[in-house]
Amino acid sequence: MCGLAGIIAGSGQTEGMLRSQISQMIKALHHRGPDREAVWIGEGVALGHQRLSIIDLSDAGAQPMVSACGRYVIAYNGEIYNHLALRDMLAAEGAAPSWCGHSDTETLLAGIAHWGLDETLCKTRGMFAIALLDRQRGRLSLARDRMGEKPLYWGWAGKALVFGSELKAIRRHSEAPSETDREALALFLQFAYVPAPRTIHPGLFKLEPGTILETTLSFPAAPPDKALRPGQRYGELFIRQYWSIEETLTKGDQQRFSGDAEAITEIERTLSDAVERQMLADVPLGAFLSGGVDSSLIVALMQTHSMRPIRTFTVGVENADYNEAPHAALVARHLGTDHTEVTVTEAEVQQVIPMLPTLYDEPFADSSQIPTFLVSKAARAQVTVALSGDAGDELFCGYDRYFWGERIWNRISWMPYPARAALGASLGAVSVGAWDRTGALLNLRAGRNSGLGDKVHRLASRMRRVRTSDDLYRSLVTDWLDGALVSAIGVRSDARLNDPMPSHLSEDPVGRMMLQDMRSYLPDGILCKVDRAAMGVSLETRVPFLDPDVIDIAARLPASMRARDGRGKWALRQILYKHVPRELIDRPKSGFGIPIGLWLRGPMRDWAEALLAPEALARTGLMASGPIRNAWAEHLSGRRDWTHKLWIVLMFRAWEEHNR
Repeated sequence: MCGLAGIIAGSGQTEGMLRSQISQMIKALHHRGPDREAVWIGEGVALGHQRLSIIDLSDAGAQPMVSACGRYVIAYNGEIYNHLALRDMLAAEGAAPSWCGHSDTETLLAGIAHWGLDETLCKTRGMFAIALLDRQRGRLSLARDRMGEKPLYWGWAGKALVFGSELKAIRRHSEAPSETDREALALFLQFAYVPAPRTIHPGLFKLEPGTILETTLSFPAAPPDKALRPGQRYGELFIRQYWSIEETLTKGDQQRFSGDAEAITEIERTLSDAVERQMLADVPLGAFLSGGVDSSLIVALMQTHSMRPIRTFTVGVENADYNEAPHAALVARHLGTDHTEVTVTEAEVQQVIPMLPTLYDEPFADSSQIPTFLVSKAARAQVTVALSGDAGDELFCGYDRYFWGERIWNRISWMPYPARAALGASLGAVSVGAWDRTGALLNLRAGRNSGLGDKVHRLASRMRRVRTSDDLYRSLVTDWLDGALVSAIGVRSDARLNDPMPSHLSEDPVGRMMLQDMRSYLPDGILCKVDRAAMGVSLETRVPFLDPDVIDIAARLPASMRARDGRGKWALRQILYKHVPRELIDRPKSGFGIPIGLWLRGPMRDWAEALLAPEALARTGLMASGPIRNAWAEHLSGRRDWTHKLWIVLMFRAWEEHNR
């Protein structure tokens, strides 16, 4: 795992200026690769690399690396798990060079020299962000892995084209933009992250997963008016797609499993192979373990491939309602792992919060970013690589919203929209308190606030707004449903969520929601969260569920094998039950969270109040303060739980103050 940065010089830049700029940029990524720093400069291009040595710890794996033929120069972040198999293929075709070492970087270059970039990437099983200079053709290519495990940003700094693993590297360029993109902010307020291809800064973009950006060294001197999408050209700059999740799902639909036994056998074999591939490392390796289905299955399969106890790590909190650590400990004991448990305290959370704007570079508001950072820090004390169970929910139907979202739609979709909107208005007219009292009378969640009022008001708002199942999905993943903050800015969304749906999902609302999560929430939310938290402490994370073969297998599951008897991840559960007793696994799903809402009313109140003060909100000039102040007052009173809405605003305000 590493960090990369680069520049294609604009007019008037000398080699000395280029070297100074790239040196500043790459130093900002020291945390991603503390083992070695290096730059390469030639032909008006500068490439920089920070190395975290995982495979081939010698200088033979150092980057930027020049190909054996001298044509290509690469700076690369990631791991190619099947690179030894690729070497065998090259040898069989008489195209293997005289290898200098056993790094996957050298394998990539040899593959590109023989097969070309696109074909090489399609042959890989791995995660990557790549900058490749073709010196013969005078072209630069940027490429990102299929599902977006590794980040890659690009855009303009003055008249130079710049790129890097994180925005902080690009911002080190003296002419990098620093202002806030108002439309990107509007999207952030909706989704709690900035969806690709946008970033929080105008003129800077995220390269979308599964795509390649290619440009000559003569590129437009200014950024386009809107973000480029795959298939679009801007001057000599072009973005193309080499892999598509939509095509993968369509192909899977044509090859559906017909029997349970066949599906379970194939999933177990494929996932086990992926886990074994991803355990390849020349450094200590472990895994995150929450005690849920996904991480427990990954650890169980890792243990089958290891002669020694796998090192596992989990994080817990002192509040029992949020604490999954006891469940993880039971699973770890059953599997016989070498287990480490970290308890998150209020004091530790408050120490991490000031670091978040630096870790994430742009506003990011999943509060589990805090325990993710803390468990990564604990893991890094013992290992350099950690496998995770991320992406199991998106690929195998694990989120609760898939089930009650479908139930909501089935119950309201038959009504004409005007009648639906009128019913929603009527439900919303009854106060939250009145609904809560009704819930208490119905004995819902005896002894605790029923929460019925919040649920009914959210449903009422959705009934007034949604016309299709896709509208419903957006409402389920949007916290500021009333639009008060967003409408004050105005937004033109060019995110992946607007892309056409495959025809086979036309009558499958759950499948459509899963695809939307794979398009946006997974790469821009979940994977971003884990990458920044882990790389902030120089820990490499790997995601076996995102092995291309596993994705292909998941795409072949019919609805009945995704979920059954009202429970998600049916197929994964059948495999896990072979390794872990049901009673350790079958419990209500809970997120990887901490009691931020409670702490905002207590030890974090002063910090939040300073950021949400009327004068502070007015100073930004970007958001309407009325709805924010109302939500804050209701949250403090305990009448409503606005944790998610408030955390979104707080993370923007913290980022804004940090970058003033």
